Amino acid sequence: MPISKTIVINCAGMGKRLGLNTNKSLIDINGKPLIIRQLECLDKFDDIRIVVGYQAEELINVVCAYRKDIVFVFNHEYKTTRTAQSFSLGKKYARDMVISLDGDILFKPEDFEKFACGDEEIIGVCKPYTKEPVYVETDILDGQEYATGFSRKSGKYEWTGLLKIYSDKLNTGIDHVYKLITPNLPLKVTSMNLKEIDNKDEYEAALKWYKNNYK
Repeated sequence: MPISKTIVINCAGMGKRLGLNTNKSLIDINGKPLIIRQLECLDKFDDIRIVVGYQAEELINVVCAYRKDIVFVFNHEYKTTRTAQSFSLGKKYARDMVISLDGDILFKPEDFEKFACGDEEIIGVCKPYTKEPVYVETDILDGQEYATGFSRKSGKYEWTGLLKIYSDKLNTGIDHVYKLITPNLPLKVTSMNLKEIDNKDEYEAALKWYKNNYK
């Protein structure tokens, strides 16, 4: 039987660096909120939890207009905690595997489907391109490339925030997710075609990328 999976979308943050006074998951991507663009790629999953905090009511209303079966988890300490806190709350009582993604990434649907299918533990990486990347250090183990560490200084790849792992292996935390999963390394890496939206320049680049058919 296939391994059952839980999706956790971390959307609690305030997105101050974007400067639009809106939750980043609600920004417009060619006529639809980013969170809806993400959910359009998740139709095959029936256990989706969205962790909310900043502008929770607006986000819940937008999501419920699209799908009625989403579970909302509140991070009431979103002003003082980081993504690991949201993920830790969202993954409680998860199924066999948990997939974590942030509410500020726009991904190519085919790439996400490839990432989500299958039962192996894996993290999504890309070539470094953002202003403040979390680098991924890798090594070849048994002929495949694995993440062996995270760094703020240098590395071959940038971590995208995408994670798929057996839920019973994870601890909890309040800082960054990459710190939460460091004890679980090495983890296999896969290259993803996506755009993180953290500031206005990245927002404009993501819109251009989307309108250009993910190129």
